[in-house]
Amino acid sequence: MATTFKTFLNDDVVSTKSLLHEFIPVTGTIVTGTYAESGAGANIKNYGHGMFQSVYDYPYLSSSANHIFDITVGLSPSLSSSNNTQNAKKIQIYNQMAQVLAGNDTTGSILKFDVDGNIAGGGEKHESVFFLNFSRLLTKDEIKKGSFILTLGTGSGTTGAQNTGSTLLEISDYGAATEYRTNSPAGEYGILYTSSNAVEGSGVGLLYYQAGIAVITASVFNEAVIDSTKTGATSVEQAFTGSTIETLSNGIRKRWNNCVFNNTTELNSTIYFCRVNHNEFNYSSNPTYLSSSQIRVKNVESDQPASYITTVGLYSSDNELLATAKLSEPLKKTPENEMILRVRLDY
Repeated sequence: MATTFKTFLNDDVVSTKSLLHEFIPVTGTIVTGTYAESGAGANIKNYGHGMFQSVYDYPYLSSSANHIFDITVGLSPSLSSSNNTQNAKKIQIYNQMAQVLAGNDTTGSILKFDVDGNIAGGGEKHESVFFLNFSRLLTKDEIKKGSFILTLGTGSGTTGAQNTGSTLLEISDYGAATEYRTNSPAGEYGILYTSSNAVEGSGVGLLYYQAGIAVITASVFNEAVIDSTKTGATSVEQAFTGSTIETLSNGIRKRWNNCVFNNTTELNSTIYFCRVNHNEFNYSSNPTYLSSSQIRVKNVESDQPASYITTVGLYSSDNELLATAKLSEPLKKTPENEMILRVRLDY
């Protein structure tokens, strides 16, 4: 422990922030195709409550498996009907997600997902939606704005096998690096479009960056795609309200071609410039520094005192040790030299 302390001046402490990005691919071979969909070797997990489906990068019973995202669906209360399959659960999911992501209005009512993000201006709402909730393992602190691309097949296929269809639809947060919304209690979000020529009001979903949740309108598909077992459905809404959450989750998953984005890790740092003047820290309080009351590192009496700096300690205002930094090699300190030790504390 130190017996001599030096106080930092204002110019000796600097705070910085760095953003680190990773490229994250979630391919269709992982989402459906590489592993079984049921049984011990499945990487798709369905639950008894039937409210969402989880996707893993490896059979989920394995200790090596990582949870990558959840899929579920929601219906606006305005579409509520006793004839809807799992009506109450779909309404509850929509309300829960809308309250967390969109918030409440001045009357306390839950806001719906707005197509253009202009909540105050009213306008069209997303009434029937898929929710893709990516794990924190992938998104870290947030999804990087303007980096999200989800490619889905819009052609019909058979149940139980991946079929991206003859037409691939690319959904992305085009232009979100500079054009995003901040009127959400969950943080910032962008509008998802199917074309880089984004037109206001043509959004097909919303992407909440800090929450790591994508909201995709069901209308990007047709009724044969999201539930290939349905017959006689005349609109995507009829298929959406008449199918179970598990079936609808399978529907979007089996048309999953690829999804890529960059995550963001926010690294906050405080840099301390430890300035050692020529007349400071030339002597050590270590008992072994002396031998028979003589300084060990002096060869003759007329030599300058010297010490070797090996560690920097950061102390609180009441002299309690908070952090230490080790030097790669000892630095010799004498009255003839000065030095600045740069200590970086990341958190």
